[in-house]
Amino acid sequence: MNQILASLGAAVTAFFSFPAYVILPAFMLVLALAARMAIREALLATVRIAAGFAGVFIVFSFFVSQIGPAIQAMIDLRHLDYPVVDVGWPPLAAITWSSFIAPVTVVAVLAINLAMLLTGLTKTLYADLWNYWHFALLGALIQAVTASVPLALAATLTIAIYNIKVTEWTAPYVKRETGLEGIAVSPISVAGFLPYAIVMNRLFDLIPGIRKLRWNPSKPGSGAAAGTGSADAAGGSGTEKSETGIAGVVSLLREPMVIGALVGAFLSILAGYDVKKTLETVVNVAAVMFLLPKCGALIGEGMGAVSRAFKELMEKKFRRMTGLSIAMDTGVLMTNPSVIATGLILIPLSLLIAFALPGNRLVPLGDLPNLMSIMSVVTLVMGGNVVRATLAGLPIVATFMLIASRMAPLFTDLAAASGVDLATGGKAITAFTDGGNQIRFWLFHAYQGNWVALAVIPVVLALLWFAWREQRKVALAGE
Repeated sequence: MNQILASLGAAVTAFFSFPAYVILPAFMLVLALAARMAIREALLATVRIAAGFAGVFIVFSFFVSQIGPAIQAMIDLRHLDYPVVDVGWPPLAAITWSSFIAPVTVVAVLAINLAMLLTGLTKTLYADLWNYWHFALLGALIQAVTASVPLALAATLTIAIYNIKVTEWTAPYVKRETGLEGIAVSPISVAGFLPYAIVMNRLFDLIPGIRKLRWNPSKPGSGAAAGTGSADAAGGSGTEKSETGIAGVVSLLREPMVIGALVGAFLSILAGYDVKKTLETVVNVAAVMFLLPKCGALIGEGMGAVSRAFKELMEKKFRRMTGLSIAMDTGVLMTNPSVIATGLILIPLSLLIAFALPGNRLVPLGDLPNLMSIMSVVTLVMGGNVVRATLAGLPIVATFMLIASRMAPLFTDLAAASGVDLATGGKAITAFTDGGNQIRFWLFHAYQGNWVALAVIPVVLALLWFAWREQRKVALAGE
């Protein structure tokens, strides 16, 4: 048995040593061929998905190279010294894939997903194999503190089942806001916020003033507040009116490039850059915002073809399997200007929160660009309204910091045990978003018998029921 597990672990480790933008398209090629797509169309769709995901990774790496030095300059300029370093999600993924629980997780979650599909408990194929590490990380944490393998596996499967269901419920919102049918958003760090987003959106509907604030750069004619919805509503009847005055400013702010330029300028000012460096940063961040939607469009085009073929095959063989979707990473949503704008705006706001939040021990750096991905489902649920999505994102950001700070010692110990050397000068490590994930933190304590975490279970179940009801309304409206 040990030999079998060792061989399985070696095979999984070898497979996941490839970048995510190789693993995901490889799986999609298998799925496309299984769905009986013509070889030419299957290969073309796969290459589009691969090129799109590779492009997203390249653009994000460039983005980090631009804002990383700016944030470091900001820290140096103000002589700030925080005891925890935000190293981003990749080290956490590396730590997880090196654990024995990772290969078991892949097999077990695949089996559970297939069982749920066949029994009608879900309508989503969780094809995003790379992001299975999010489940295994919880198991690795539980195993580290309890030394109980059964408890670690139970926690891993709990978060997986939770995520498969909320991922399924993202599909109606993806269709409504992007037009992509049969696509769901997969990572727990993104889809996991669906119940929270739905409740917050309903809460905003009840608050005078806030319920009227509206800015949706994804849709033409969306103003910064209610009443500025179109040129006609503003008193004009043509494009000339829409391009002058306040309407012209609003039109500019629908462009992710313009928002990127403004964020680049703001970060440069905080970093104390000179004019030359400021202009370079402004142009580079604007370029990132131009390129991301192009990469996302490639992913959407390839995924759309595979998704349609998969749905047609499954619905033909299993009559009850209508409304099937394939769960994918958030790269497919990078065509949506509201998603990009929300993440961009939260980047400087996160830095301001980090400097003012009591109990925070880190400055977000490695995981900071990840906010565009993290907030994507929240933004879709809010109907692309960047104002609401940003307001909903502030508590998320603040709790990220507090949880990531608290979990830093355990992450540091796991990194040392797995042989991951991050050269942080003896400082503790964490990851701003994935290290501070609220759902994983809750289950981490619930599986240790923490009474506060256990008392939250009825609240979580109520949120899930409310989310299920609301997404059903969206799904029915979109049929």
